[in-house]
Amino acid sequence: MAKKQAGAVELAHYDVVLGPHITEKSTLLSEQNAVVFKVANKASKPAIKAAVEALFGVSVTGVNTIVVKGKTKKWKGRDYKRSDVKKAIVTLAEGQSIDVTEGVR
Repeated sequence: MAKKQAGAVELAHYDVVLGPHITEKSTLLSEQNAVVFKVANKASKPAIKAAVEALFGVSVTGVNTIVVKGKTKKWKGRDYKRSDVKKAIVTLAEGQSIDVTEGVR
């Protein structure tokens, strides 16, 4: 078997990064070379870093993760719980950026 290219896109990368998390706060973070993504609940920081580097072709300098616990809500008098969501704040190298309105490669 041939060695895989460094940064090559694998199907597993698409399972790690689920999509961008676009809010006012995440837009303000873009001024500091950071992008916020929704990621899989079991994704590790090295897996998130590898996926972002492969999918978007950028250099990642740091990954911080946050697990937002799902709220308990009521619908028609019955309680239910929203799913937990994991977010990753990915800091990029100087001079690099990700346009979240474009698709991935």
